[in-house]
Amino acid sequence: MDAATTTNDRHAGARMRAATAVACLVSLVACRSSATGGGGRASSGPLELGPGDRGQAIHCAKVLTLDDGDTIHAPATILVKNGKLAWIGPRRAAPAGYEERSADGLWASPGMVELHSHIHSGGFGDTNDMVLPVNGELRAMTALRPGNPLVRRAVAGGVTTLYGIPGSGTSMSGFGVIYKTKVDGGFEDVVLHKVGGLKVAQSYNPERNAGDLGRTRAGLAWILEDAADRAKALRAADAEDLAHEDLAKVMERELPVLIHCAGSDGFAAAARMWQVKYGTRCVLSHGCFDAHATAPWIVATGAPINAGPRTVDYMTTRDGAITGTAAKYLAAGAKDLSLNTDSPVLPQEELFLQGAMSARYGADDYQMLRGCTIAPARVFGLDHRLGSLEAGKDADIVLSTGSPLDPRSRVERVYIDGALQYDRARDGQWF
Repeated sequence: MDAATTTNDRHAGARMRAATAVACLVSLVACRSSATGGGGRASSGPLELGPGDRGQAIHCAKVLTLDDGDTIHAPATILVKNGKLAWIGPRRAAPAGYEERSADGLWASPGMVELHSHIHSGGFGDTNDMVLPVNGELRAMTALRPGNPLVRRAVAGGVTTLYGIPGSGTSMSGFGVIYKTKVDGGFEDVVLHKVGGLKVAQSYNPERNAGDLGRTRAGLAWILEDAADRAKALRAADAEDLAHEDLAKVMERELPVLIHCAGSDGFAAAARMWQVKYGTRCVLSHGCFDAHATAPWIVATGAPINAGPRTVDYMTTRDGAITGTAAKYLAAGAKDLSLNTDSPVLPQEELFLQGAMSARYGADDYQMLRGCTIAPARVFGLDHRLGSLEAGKDADIVLSTGSPLDPRSRVERVYIDGALQYDRARDGQWF
């Protein structure tokens, strides 16, 4: 298929707006299909199958690609070759040898991605080592239990990739693991990055019992900067130090850092340290309570925001208003705003509901869908593989009965790397 003949179904003007009059029920407006046949997204290579190749053709009612052009195709076909997306576009015949999968009436969207998850061990167990306040040498990957019951429910909710991190009981609790929510397979089958990034906690939780130092904001800031400066000095001296090896990669922007921070004080303090002072690839996670009051300054620093699990503020600002925090961040100009459940604080399978409720309280609903897909992938440097349905990326596909953010929709099938991981008709409802 000649890519030059591609005809894209795009959002023409307003992005999908909330279509419900009932709180908690948010749906994306059905977009008019302007695809007139012939064209599709450029393929990642030859579509023909060679010896040992496997191909699938998924025919569905609509595809939300979440690409940079917000392309939509309706009706649509997705071609998957050897676990990768090979072609996405208007309905077409399957090439020879492709297994055809009918998904009539269903919407296809990218598998959801979350950057703040604690379900990798199957619960809160094995989440935090509470002896020392700074644990830059620890790694969460040793606690990963692929396909545990919480992961199974996550995939049934359309979540296909997670950043599994230590808890926030200590100021620097270690390095998280990035993995896929496959229900079968072992460690090597599901893990994308064994050392995916650093987890820092800079508000509230580590101030309770974080060790002999760090129970005040002053002490907490000092021990974090001490560890960061030590790692930078060791790297500059080309000194081998296993306890600071991964932290040095954060300081050199080779790895990202996710920072648990909330409230107008903690949110700003985290941005000052990790974005302004050190210039790391930081992501400010939570942003709850009255942190939204600092939104214009935070956005001006360029620090990405990962909002949740609280989606509203109605007490800390003491103005009598119920304020949707995601809406505040978007209004301030936040780019690549992502959402989280802090699972199992909220169920991992309810990541979509975080988007729905954020839209209910004023955020643009299509931006909230991006906040569950391409935005988290982009800020963690995973967007070359995840977050959108584009040729060449991993075939992580969710098939739903309607809008992915509408609580009335139902996830029917989930593919990860082109393999069917959940089929409601076959497996029953998992949550």
